Amino acid sequence: MIKKGQSRKKREPKAWSKYLIGGTVVLTAGIVCVCLIGLVRSRGKEHLSSERLWSRERGNDSENGLQGGKDTNGAEGQESRGRMAEEQDAGRQTEWAREILDQMTMEEKAAQLFIITPEQLTGGSQVTVADETIREALKQYPVGGLIYFSGNLVDPAQLKEMTSHTQTYAMEHSGIPLFLSIDEEGGDIARIGTHEGFQVEQVSAMAEIGASGDWAMAYDAGNTIGTYLREYGINVDFAPDADVLTNPDNTVVKTRSFGTDPELVTKMSLAYLDGLTGQGVYGVPKHFPGHGATKGDSHQGYAYADKTWEELEKTDLVPFYAMAERQVPFIMAGHISLPRITGEDVPCSLSGEALQGYLREKMGYEGIIITDALNMGAIQEHYPSGQAAVMAFKAGADMLLMPADFHAAYEEVVRAVRDGEISVERLDGSVLRILKVKAGLPGSFS
Repeated sequence: MIKKGQSRKKREPKAWSKYLIGGTVVLTAGIVCVCLIGLVRSRGKEHLSSERLWSRERGNDSENGLQGGKDTNGAEGQESRGRMAEEQDAGRQTEWAREILDQMTMEEKAAQLFIITPEQLTGGSQVTVADETIREALKQYPVGGLIYFSGNLVDPAQLKEMTSHTQTYAMEHSGIPLFLSIDEEGGDIARIGTHEGFQVEQVSAMAEIGASGDWAMAYDAGNTIGTYLREYGINVDFAPDADVLTNPDNTVVKTRSFGTDPELVTKMSLAYLDGLTGQGVYGVPKHFPGHGATKGDSHQGYAYADKTWEELEKTDLVPFYAMAERQVPFIMAGHISLPRITGEDVPCSLSGEALQGYLREKMGYEGIIITDALNMGAIQEHYPSGQAAVMAFKAGADMLLMPADFHAAYEEVVRAVRDGEISVERLDGSVLRILKVKAGLPGSFS
């Protein structure tokens, strides 16, 4: 429990304003305009960059009027000014993140590591409204985010009201926006798209889109989903599935994967991400190092791939190398065991060799590593919630998704920091990553 009066520094509302004022003095009026346009269109540096890449790869006009990496009006200095504005925005976002971090207690930092269900937050029954119970629970446990499932949904008006009130409560208490998330891939994996209370445009399963070979279909899928998620107040989508279906007997991602060709899966996944980010929704490609090669289902229990890193690099890891090169905001680590690499059955989501050694150090990924749901069979059947949370964090994960017992997991992380098992520097590093991504969300600077 986070108690009032703990080591939290007094937080000055709108302390970030000095950075905006200072930035305004430096900027010319023209650059300010470009900056504001960039904020609206991209919600962060990575958004505009991804749209440029998408435009360049397709060789067609994008929604932002870019073609082949150049402005369609031929103004050579405009892109340079745009980059300058992006860098200034990123600088202000980093300053905001560091300032917030300096004001947080250790317990508040630990809470930011978790994305959980509303029911895990409140300890009560099915949540469909954000009432005083949610408000008080967020004061006690200012978590990093919430994830919604079909049972939390009734209709568009209800969902918009719930997410709006939930976000308001978080901002009232901490000034830090929540990641409000959902699994909305398309096809059968669509909490909103398959819900009878919502009349949204249907998106085909990724296997069908991949079979078309048309990258525009993948972009449109992400754009369609991103459009209605943004309308409903959801800012994180656990999609796309970037797994390459290298095992024909794999049923876990059979219809969720774009296909068997690593290059096709890569391009489709990037295009899908661009569609989401264009609508201000963060995508989360999954499941590193690749669920398409596995035997077994990590939802139910042990799942493994009989491959070496060298073998994975030829197929399964190709999309994730592209994600790391792009420095996408999130990558999800799957509960996939690699016994030929690690010499044991520990899932990659709990493996320092996989997360810190390979994804961070070898691939150079600097964004948020989030685990797959920690209440899945591959974890819950073998590791207590507290142990799994600490193992995942020590292995290199920044965010912990849905531990079976949130309170046990949270308390164990707090204990590990207090006892020095997890260093304060390590905790601060992950929380700073989280805050820097949150700085791109609407409301962070207001």
